[in-house]
Amino acid sequence: MEVLFFPMDEKTFCPQLVKTVKAAVCDVIQTTSFLASPTAISFMADVASLLAETFSSGHKVIVAGNGGSLCDAAHFAEELTGCFRKPRMALPAIVLSEPGHLTCVGNDFGFHDVYRRGIEAFGQRDDVFVALTTSGRSCNISLAVEEARRRGMKIVCLLGKGGGELADVADVQLIVPKASTSDRIQEVHMACLHIIIEGVESLLFPLGENASAVE
Repeated sequence: MEVLFFPMDEKTFCPQLVKTVKAAVCDVIQTTSFLASPTAISFMADVASLLAETFSSGHKVIVAGNGGSLCDAAHFAEELTGCFRKPRMALPAIVLSEPGHLTCVGNDFGFHDVYRRGIEAFGQRDDVFVALTTSGRSCNISLAVEEARRRGMKIVCLLGKGGGELADVADVQLIVPKASTSDRIQEVHMACLHIIIEGVESLLFPLGENASAVE
């Protein structure tokens, strides 16, 4: 894929820095072009429909991830409890990021159990668990998925690097292809989550701020 750059006075910058930045921009564009694929579009539409149905039936979303993926999970949840493109009522979403819970469970049971215990505390039948892991090999996410399944929750996984042990265990999944680093995978994940929220709002609040389809 050819990327055109505007002329710039490269004498101002270290040549190696300019080379690094241009290569990274090309890499981002190539990786995120996956969003236009039928696979990605189908995933985003399926998840938006699932979440809209979940909220309409009085259920909630629980989200978890590690590191940067936890930050993405928190971003996703706050866009639901707050708002994205349209002023509207809050939508119930919980991110499993509370420090007291994480450190208590991590200390008393082990870090592998921090999200499973969160699902045990808050998860109910027909809720949705959204799991973010760029490798698909995060033990604490895998155990949370198992707990969510036992509780009759729907499971959505955003994965990378082939999906790891979580490949093909979710009700709906996305595996970002051709990306070997977590940052590139997370960039696709976050774009997907933004688009999913936009889709949810278009389904539940088609009339904008005066709509209240899930009340």
